[in-house]
Amino acid sequence: MKRLIVLAVATGWLVLLGACGSSYHARDMKLRTTFVDPSILEKGTGDQALYRYINKKIDINKYNKILLEPVLVAKDGELSAETRENYQRLANNAYVLLSQELGKDYALVKTPEPGTMRLSMGILDADPSNPVRNVLSSLTPIGMVVNLVTYSDTGKQSGVGEVSMEMKVVDAMTGELMGAVVDRRVGGSNPDAVVDTWSAADAGLTWWAKRTRYFLCLARAGLGCEKP
Repeated sequence: MKRLIVLAVATGWLVLLGACGSSYHARDMKLRTTFVDPSILEKGTGDQALYRYINKKIDINKYNKILLEPVLVAKDGELSAETRENYQRLANNAYVLLSQELGKDYALVKTPEPGTMRLSMGILDADPSNPVRNVLSSLTPIGMVVNLVTYSDTGKQSGVGEVSMEMKVVDAMTGELMGAVVDRRVGGSNPDAVVDTWSAADAGLTWWAKRTRYFLCLARAGLGCEKP
């Protein structure tokens, strides 16, 4: 029996090593969006967003400016004052991260102009990590086994945080929908989560900001596109 536990722990450790980063792609999510008609969204594959829509008629090379809307808190239901404050902090961080990444390639403007994309993002859901559960599931043999079972069943480790978001891009002058995504990312066994329980959510927002820049770079056939 002891040998079986050791073997399970060793196997679980190898499996979970691939998910020990600060943020990784979730396996699935319940589709919800306030930005677009969900019926237009298709399931993504590989490392694409879980749900996505791309308007293939759009010539992305016509656009050299972005009007970035304030990031919204789009969670269903009433939020406590503390939860609302945490969500708003995430929204503010997301806006800064998007500004930093997209500003590397595009002029950021405040009013609609020809050649401008309007980008909107909303945080649908976010959960902090549980530091005690996270540490126990990562360091103890039984915790490792339970963590492996949880990960196998749900695609998410025990005690880690997560964040879900929606994003849409439209022509700032005409309002024509250019693209939309709904996605979810979950945390790994990251030591930072012991100090900052929202670190997984912030890591997810950082990844999406970099991914958005990367996708736009690929779409316009740019050189040196930096994949996050």
